[in-house]
Amino acid sequence: MASFEIEVSASAERQLRRLPRADQIRVARAILGLGREPFPRGFRKLSGYSDVFRVRVGTYRVLYSVDRGRVVIVVLKVGHRRDVYR
Repeated sequence: MASFEIEVSASAERQLRRLPRADQIRVARAILGLGREPFPRGFRKLSGYSDVFRVRVGTYRVLYSVDRGRVVIVVLKVGHRRDVYR
């Protein structure tokens, strides 16, 4: 399987920077892991969207979209589970 390129939206980058340092590292590792495996164990498709998925990292969620044609993963949002879906 080809590895995917990862693009992080400006808003997701800001959200990632606001996390505590230890959580930033854990979430960043999960995002980099999406490049190797875009549908890791525990991923879920979000209802109401055709191509948006989420992956859990402790109490945080990473929302992302997979573009198989361009072989790109676009990280849309990063945040605590109580806030990220709003």
